[in-house]
Amino acid sequence: MAILNWTWWRHPGPLRRSLRWGWLLLLLGVLCGAARAQVPLPVPGELERQVKAAYLYKFAGFVEWPEGSFARPDSPLVIGVAGADGLAEQLEQSVAGHSVNGRAVQVKKVRRGDALAGLHVLYLGALDKTALQEMLAASRGLALLTVSDSDEVYAMGSMINFVMAEDKVRFDVALKPVAQAHIRISARMLLAAYRVQTGGA
Repeated sequence: MAILNWTWWRHPGPLRRSLRWGWLLLLLGVLCGAARAQVPLPVPGELERQVKAAYLYKFAGFVEWPEGSFARPDSPLVIGVAGADGLAEQLEQSVAGHSVNGRAVQVKKVRRGDALAGLHVLYLGALDKTALQEMLAASRGLALLTVSDSDEVYAMGSMINFVMAEDKVRFDVALKPVAQAHIRISARMLLAAYRVQTGGA
């Protein structure tokens, strides 16, 4: 195959000008494709964990806990994660170096039978029904925001439930258990909710 002559390449003829643009567009396409290939895209499960971790961190900034919920003025805000170690690890990465209303954020993996006192947010993941019932029962009487991603757990009394709506992770809020825990959720967070149930789940 003959090598293109640079003088021919620069010739202003219409056919050669269109060929020149074609080669440039082809080169650009190859370069863009190579650049995309070097950037790993999150798999769906990983992306969902990232979104939920971001939500859990953001929720904490829109909730008011009653007086006495923190032992000291500089006590950290603690987010517990039960039945979802992958989410706990993602959340630890997300909150590293960040704070909520001037408080450092800590993430704690919660196991069945662990005391829930000292937690401010508790995410309930893939646990068996008995364990979930036990944790929800243990959370009652505590100023603890409970979050789930199961309609069944939401019906048992969790305060916030992740839902998929229009291929996006959204959340519902049940105000009855929130009021019973003596915590307050800001109007801004309620406006961002997919659904708000005033009478509980």
